[in-house]
Amino acid sequence: MSDFWISRRVLLTGGGGFLGGFIRERLERERPAAILAPRASELDLRDAGAIRAYLAANRPDLIIHAAAVVGGIGANRLHPGRFFYENAIMGIQLIEEARLAGVEKFVQLGTICAYPKFAPVPFREDDLWNGYPEETNAPYGVAKKALLVQLQSYRQEYGFNGIFLLPVNLYGPRDNFDLESSHVIPAMIRKFVEARQRGDREVVLWGDGSPTREFLYVEDAADGIVLAAERYEKEEPVNLGRGEEISIRDLAAIIRTHTGFEGGIVWDASKPNGQPRRMLDTSRAEREFAFRATTSFADGLAKTIAWYVNDRPASRVG
Repeated sequence: MSDFWISRRVLLTGGGGFLGGFIRERLERERPAAILAPRASELDLRDAGAIRAYLAANRPDLIIHAAAVVGGIGANRLHPGRFFYENAIMGIQLIEEARLAGVEKFVQLGTICAYPKFAPVPFREDDLWNGYPEETNAPYGVAKKALLVQLQSYRQEYGFNGIFLLPVNLYGPRDNFDLESSHVIPAMIRKFVEARQRGDREVVLWGDGSPTREFLYVEDAADGIVLAAERYEKEEPVNLGRGEEISIRDLAAIIRTHTGFEGGIVWDASKPNGQPRRMLDTSRAEREFAFRATTSFADGLAKTIAWYVNDRPASRVG
């Protein structure tokens, strides 16, 4: 534990979500003065008046804004307007009301989708503005990136202490396995497990399998966020990841093996690939607040598959 947390009241938005749940568990180990984690039904972040009243009543010293409207390529294509508006408006209003309420520190979670479509690999934070994001998730990425501008401008004009973190694609137990809105790892796990159970001869996957992705185990992400909240004080954005990439084709082969599916894989090239490559330069996080991911991809994937097969509540599947 650190003395930093002893007297601090922490507001965690999105505490009922996938990443937020692990952040909350990680915060509990630090024993802050209070952890406030209202559900959306208790605090509508689209309503500035509701935010103002909540901050006045609960007086947080530090806010970790993990609430977001998220999904995979399919969800981003179906709901670009919603993904832009709700992610932008929640952050813009929460940051403004936090400033007005005198909140000591604000931790904003961004997204890897904010990087330009053809950013040089590994992605360095200084390349964030050197091009437009990949089209299928650009509305989400731009909405999040606007919050970086807001925090930097508020630091310049008001001295507001806001930091901006860029987690890479996350995975782990308790992820969203709904095929309409999930990301690539939970979607593949579910498809292969269900295909094995039905005795299917093949599984159809989106794209051609050529893009690469980097994945960060969710508990490692929570560690990095809590460390940054405690130790990082600068305006520059910071990547959170492992600094390793894997092709979607290789990922599918690994998950097929681990789930025991013995059939074939069919790639539907009529569906979009998304961004061609994703891998982060993670040196700034290690240098600034000593964060380094500790869970190997093999171990994290095994834990995620085991949770889906053995421990998931039926209602979490979708």
